[in-house]
Order: sequence, then structure tokens, then C-alpha cells
Amino acid sequence: MEAARGDGMGTTERFEWAGPTQVVFGSGTAARLPEWAAELGPRALVVTGRTSRCEKIIPDLENAGVTVTRFVVDNEPTLDLIEHGRALGRAAGCDWVLACGGGAVLDACKALAALLTNHGPVLDYLEVIGQGKPLLQAPLPWVAMPTTAGTGAEATRNAVLTCPKEGVKVSLRHRLMLPRLALVDPELALSLPPDLTAMTGMDALTQLLEAWVCLRANPMTDALCREGIERAVRSLPKAVANGHDLAARSDLALAALFSGMALANAGLGAVHGFAAPLGGRFGLPHGAVCAALLPAVWTVNVAAVQQRGDSNQQDRFRQAAVWLTGQSHAQAEDGVAWLREWVHRLPIPNLSALGVPAAEWPTLIPLAQRASSMKANPVVLTEAELTHCLALASD
Repeated sequence: MEAARGDGMGTTERFEWAGPTQVVFGSGTAARLPEWAAELGPRALVVTGRTSRCEKIIPDLENAGVTVTRFVVDNEPTLDLIEHGRALGRAAGCDWVLACGGGAVLDACKALAALLTNHGPVLDYLEVIGQGKPLLQAPLPWVAMPTTAGTGAEATRNAVLTCPKEGVKVSLRHRLMLPRLALVDPELALSLPPDLTAMTGMDALTQLLEAWVCLRANPMTDALCREGIERAVRSLPKAVANGHDLAARSDLALAALFSGMALANAGLGAVHGFAAPLGGRFGLPHGAVCAALLPAVWTVNVAAVQQRGDSNQQDRFRQAAVWLTGQSHAQAEDGVAWLREWVHRLPIPNLSALGVPAAEWPTLIPLAQRASSMKANPVVLTEAELTHCLALASD
């Protein structure tokens, strides 16, 4: 949707809103899943990671009379994996799908819910490399139970899939792919190790920041970004230092949820424009890529907006700096410095350490320019500016 810009901080005057049918948030809410099982159907496809923190859910569902078919996603979901899961779910006659895991698990579940009711190969429905066909049938109802606080996939309408042959990650997207129920229980992330806590938390912060400054920001996404950024800033270091700090985990779970809602209804930017080809070409964890890129892209975006952006865009970067630093008179450059220091303090590798060679940059940049996320970046970045982003993120 293209909408007109307003007069305030650059938000749209007209906007649409879409989100999960129901969100249930709070410590211990995962145990309430059987309350909804009866209305969802007697046969469930349960998608988890290989070492799921949701093992208790399966016997709880079975005790509630649900026949469970388990499907394990132990890496980024590929087209072949989704085809395998679709065959499994159809053979079992599943009525609904449950995702209990991180972003990859939620994306796989979302795609499976859509494709269990629609025919034809996955490629028919994919953006960028596929035909981008719309879904003809509504997806099966699906339930999201995130065990990390990063992607916000429990609140988005796209499933990010890896296409190894083309070396990219692309989305299967439709307005009907939102979950029937998002059960967000911070306790499910208590055992997440420090490095994954840092990377997933930085993914959520990146999404909040990019949605705040993107071209399609609106008053509802602004409110979510403001609240989410402040929660992420105050609690990510605490959760990295002490994974069992439930208050910090609750803040991060809300920040991730808000980031998903914001990106689904506004957009993202150049960090995620790069993340898709980097993740697809090198098989890198999404959160690690976003964390490595965020200070670099923010540096380049601040300079570009100051050169050729409007006053509203410049105000947004200044306001983001205030939230990041906690200083009421902070300028956009202070936000850049804060992000650089933040990433330096956390257990986050740069692009070089992640195995991205400079020789690949000329291949990555055209792919990033075509990515859907790049279209909402506050200004169009030149090839030289995109190269500078990669150079900064590699140092």
C-alpha cells in the first residue's frame, strides 16, 4: 500500500493494519495451549526445532485429545523441506499447525499452513525468484509459540524461505498467513544462550529501528517502535548477562512481538535488504547478519538522509538516537556511535568473521537492491553507499 506522508514526524496519513487474530502474552501462557486445541481441530502438525523447549506441549495436546504429527526444522527452511512437510501434513490429514521454536520454525510453520491448502510447487508462490501467485485457498489455522525474541514472525504475514540453488532468501507472503493465535511466553526463552540472545535481540532492535525510519511508517507502528526500542535497549544487556532474568526476557519478548507487528505494517530497510542474499548465499543466521550490518547501514543512512532526505526523515534519526542513548539532546551521529559500541560489547561477529569475502560484494549488491525490504529504506542508496555498508560491517 502506498500512502501519503503526514506533517508530524513523517508518518502516513492513511494506513492499514493487520495482525494476529489473538495475542496472549505472559509468563506461563504456553501451558494454556490445550484450551484452544478443541476449536482448532483434532489433528495437529507440530513444527519444532531439533532440541525443542516445548517438549511438554506435545503430551499436553495429546491429553487434550489431539493427534500430533511432529515435524522437525533444524535449520533455515528450504523449498525441499517445505515440500516434505506438506506431504507429511497432508498424509496425516492435519487440521491446524503449531510452531514452537525460533524464527526458522515459525517461518516453516507459516509456509506449511499456507501450502497444505494450496496446490502447485512452492516456487509458484514465492516473491523475486518465483511467480508470486496469490494463495487461492485460505491457509490452515496456525498457532505461534516463539522460543526466541528476535524475528517477530509470530506477528508477520510472510514466511522467509531459503533457496540454495539461487543463493537467496525470499518470502512467501499473503495477508491471510497471520496466525490464529500467538502465545508469547517469555519463559520459553530462559535457557537461550548469551550469543543467541544477543543476535536475536539485535534482530528485533533492527526491525524496530528500520520500521521507525522507513518510508511507510504510520502512527500505530510508531507507537510500537517507540515502546519496543526502549524495552530492547534496557533489557538486552541484562538478558545476555543473565539468561534467567525473567523481567528482561519479558521485555525482549515484547520488543520482538512489536517489531513483527511494525515491520508487517510499515516495512524495513537496507539491513534486511542485505540480510536476504547474505543468508541465502552463505547460510548465515539471520540475527547475526542483522547485528553485524546494523551500525554500518545506520551510519550510511544517516549520512544519506542528511544529504538528500527531508526534515522529517532527519528528525526520525535524531529521535531514534534519543531512545538509544537515553540523552534528550542526542543527535543522529550519537545514535550511530551508540550502535557501534553496543555491537562491539555484545558477542557478535562482523561479516568477515562470518565468512563473507569482499570478492562477493559485487554479486550481493544487485541482489540486495532487488530485495523487497530495500524498497522501504528512507532513501535510495547508491551502489557506492551499499558497498560502504558492507565494508563497514566487515571491519
